[in-house]
Amino acid sequence: MVVAKNRYLVFEIFTEGSKDLVLTHSSIMNAIRESVLQNFGEFGVASTLTSLQVKYVNPVTKLCVIRCSRTEYEKVWAAVTFITNMRGCPLFFNLLDLSGNIRCCRSVTLEYDKAKIELLKLSSAKNQITPAQLLAASSCLEKISQLEM
Repeated sequence: MVVAKNRYLVFEIFTEGSKDLVLTHSSIMNAIRESVLQNFGEFGVASTLTSLQVKYVNPVTKLCVIRCSRTEYEKVWAAVTFITNMRGCPLFFNLLDLSGNIRCCRSVTLEYDKAKIELLKLSSAKNQITPAQLLAASSCLEKISQLEM
């Protein structure tokens, strides 16, 4: 039996002042699919979408984990860097980590999420974030902790 070799990419998403953009698994997946189609054509879409999956999205801290095949990760990485807007809101992706297994990816994501939540708690004193958003960010920490292997 052949084991599928995957790569996990951890991205931080920077949006430019648009608080109305809600990041979801499907919105990120659609943006990646459109970017791959635009930059690599239909063959690129067919080769990358077989293993491409958005494993984790935290809409508050704007972190996401993407899984793709080991042979196609460079194509996915390039396509993600070409994404400049989503639903009319300008944004860009910053690669934080590239790993071969989900355990390393999970530890990096937990570390970044915890640091960002601490920053959000500090900014909540300045009334820039609501307690409901802090609760949503903390619940996403539980999701990444339970991410399957």
